[in-house]
Amino acid sequence: MNFHWYDWAGYVGVLLVLLAYFLLQARKLHGNKLAYQLMNILGAFGVLLSLTFGSFNWSAFLLEVAWIAIGIYGIARGVQLKRAGRNVD
Repeated sequence: MNFHWYDWAGYVGVLLVLLAYFLLQARKLHGNKLAYQLMNILGAFGVLLSLTFGSFNWSAFLLEVAWIAIGIYGIARGVQLKRAGRNVD
């Protein structure tokens, strides 16, 4: 089997998303923290790269785009709450 850079990007992306979810369930990360959101965004981006340059799949592509959008929303919401003086913990 021949692996390309985009295959590795996809594997790393999947690992990041799964690790973020595991750490959330293990209560090592909080869902409203920047680290959790970035892990999800970067993970989804890695999977998007593998889909774009490898075998394309519309349903997986749309899922990853939504995952990125939700992560960006989470970051923006955290910044908004922080500016308003609210504790985001």
